[in-house]
Amino acid sequence: MKYAYLILAVVGLVLSGCGGGTAEEETMALDEGAASVDENNKTLTIALGTDIVTFDIHDHNNTSTEAVHDNMFNYLFKRDENNVIQPELVDTFTQIDDVTVEMTLKEGVTFHNGDTLTVEDVKFTLERVATDETLQEYPNYRQIKEVDIIDERTFQIITHEPEPSLLHRLSRLGSGILPKRYIEEEGWDHFLAHPIGTGPYEFKEWVRDSRIVLTPYDDYFEGPVEEWDEVVFRIIPENSTRVSELLTGGVDIAVNIPPADWDRVNGNAGTAMKSETSNRTMMLILRATDGYPTADVRVRKALNLAIDNGAITDSALRGAGTPTKTRVAPGNFGAEESLYDTYDYDPEEAKRLLEEAGYGDGFEMTLHSPRGRYLQDAEIAELIGGMLQAINVSVNVELMEWSNFVEMRQAGANKDAYLIGLGNSMFDGAYSVDWYRSDRFVGQTDYKNEEIDALLEASAVNMDQTERAEQLKEIQRIADEELPHIMLHQETVNYGVNDRIDFVPKMDEMIYAPEIKRK
Repeated sequence: MKYAYLILAVVGLVLSGCGGGTAEEETMALDEGAASVDENNKTLTIALGTDIVTFDIHDHNNTSTEAVHDNMFNYLFKRDENNVIQPELVDTFTQIDDVTVEMTLKEGVTFHNGDTLTVEDVKFTLERVATDETLQEYPNYRQIKEVDIIDERTFQIITHEPEPSLLHRLSRLGSGILPKRYIEEEGWDHFLAHPIGTGPYEFKEWVRDSRIVLTPYDDYFEGPVEEWDEVVFRIIPENSTRVSELLTGGVDIAVNIPPADWDRVNGNAGTAMKSETSNRTMMLILRATDGYPTADVRVRKALNLAIDNGAITDSALRGAGTPTKTRVAPGNFGAEESLYDTYDYDPEEAKRLLEEAGYGDGFEMTLHSPRGRYLQDAEIAELIGGMLQAINVSVNVELMEWSNFVEMRQAGANKDAYLIGLGNSMFDGAYSVDWYRSDRFVGQTDYKNEEIDALLEASAVNMDQTERAEQLKEIQRIADEELPHIMLHQETVNYGVNDRIDFVPKMDEMIYAPEIKRK
């Protein structure tokens, strides 16, 4: 009976909290008419749920921010449509030895102010992100020791130790090349207000919490993008407003369409749903700090066993997610596939573990969650709170705007747990399991496992890819036993799209305007 009551509570919360609006609001939206299908309109408008974090491409690890940056900055390497790493700014490259890769830059690449891309820019960029410990991307690039300049187009990247994931790292935002001369002459604050890159689109304006506007760069080295005269990213946090703007033609693409609105979007003249499996996993990050109940592995296991991942994905997400016990999903190097598409649920065993840990009468905890950043994030947090109540754990769900949530995490001000969705644009399991490294989250999670630390160190320099994959899998298996993070599900990204455009969602969630065409 308790289980049946819980499912009814889940369904009730989903129906009341999906952000789709009341029946009256739905009728009003549909009465507003079909979405505009103007083939001559050369402005592409994209509705995001949250604003970008910064234009410092090294000081965030936020996918929705990178989705905007991807249009302005080029990486040394980039994944193609088949998820294969290909050179982007690099022309040729050669592995000299285990710690040295020699590369040459493509000719004819310029920044948006007209300056030519040089090897000095590469050295400035990579050595900045590899040495500045305050940057969010530093942990992913500290493996780089230095960049040696050979001639005006040739450089060598030298790592401290053998680096099996170097090309993976150079295909993500930390290798977005910055303009050395421009920053040194104008200053960093000026760059952040007037950013320039080498990408197909250049910066026009950023009105915080409102819009980011980009225009084509006429001298782009692969040729100017003629499809769109302007790309506008509008910031629309409310689900109902974002959906309404899509239905009436105010935007061409709207992210994170909640399940309650999928039928409306598909049934509306001029719009349709487009979905893709994301390389993002939703999870709870737990405190292992002394003094917190979650410092006890038995408590962490109890919380995990009380959460019905299947009910969340089936009811709250209408199937738009796959339960998982690992963050390294299939398609990523080193995935432990036995932990994917499965979950543990046993409330009675959860109660037994709490009793054994000395919390037979339960305890109180805080669960932080963003509101509007991920699909049904606030609703999922509330559902988890209800599920944990069933084992006498009283959860204070603290819903936060995205900017406040980011500040809380960066300050290490999180309490017992927070809900977050973590992607992996490297598609290498090393990036994901590095979140278990003990020295990385001191003061934020304080989790430490010496065996995991040893495996992380060994796998980081192992050039034998078969052995390295097994080391990454073993880390995942240990984490599944220790549960420093409670895995929930791999997300599906759900876009509402105007019929006038041809848009194919990507697993990495990038929204790359040059690939979006008018029909």
